[in-house]
Amino acid sequence: MAIQALVIDDEPLAQDIIRKYAEDLKNIEIKGYCNDALEAIHFLNTQTIDLLILDINMPKLSGIEFLTTIEDPPLVILTTAYTEYALEGYELNIVDYLVKPFSLSRFIKSIQKAEKQLLLMKAPTSKTNVDSVFIKSNKKSVQVKFNEIVYIEGLGDYINVYTEKTHLVTNISMKKMEELLPCDQFIRIHKSNIVNLKKIIAIDGNMVEIGNKKLAIGNNYRVDFFTQISKLSI
Repeated sequence: MAIQALVIDDEPLAQDIIRKYAEDLKNIEIKGYCNDALEAIHFLNTQTIDLLILDINMPKLSGIEFLTTIEDPPLVILTTAYTEYALEGYELNIVDYLVKPFSLSRFIKSIQKAEKQLLLMKAPTSKTNVDSVFIKSNKKSVQVKFNEIVYIEGLGDYINVYTEKTHLVTNISMKKMEELLPCDQFIRIHKSNIVNLKKIIAIDGNMVEIGNKKLAIGNNYRVDFFTQISKLSI
């Protein structure tokens, strides 16, 4: 089923671009276009949608201000022409951030993120009790419990899996390892690092303190990381 989306943007050209992009996709249906936040409030009072494609810079209420007025907002993709706002909305659990002008390929990537998150939200609770993974290392398959993994470090064609007691070197890609790990417990913070959210000691600017290490947060992973962290913050 296609994602039901609402576009909120005061620029007709921006609306037209999103309309054109959406027409080429089968996994999104634009249910309406609003020129400002007040129009959107009325729309949301009458219809239920899955996703807001929301411009930050608008008259009357900015996109960020508008989000704070919604008690239970749908998924959100923020858009703006100003890169300095890229992290301003992370604490509001946004799916993605698009800097104008954005390409069709970048728009597709954002919609895929929203689709994946929506499927996770709607999926029935898993009854599986799998809590570990077998890692091939030094000619053995070693069973490692997820809650014992502290972080993972990419080393070209190999990875280091650091646990609370030791570390294992295995011939597997970071992408494959990421797929094996539960997404609610592990997150990629850099092209070379995946961390266990439960093992993070502190976040200091652009660095994560975990175990006895400080790991950098890559620019391409900042929004996703801080969005996840915001869900665990008080």
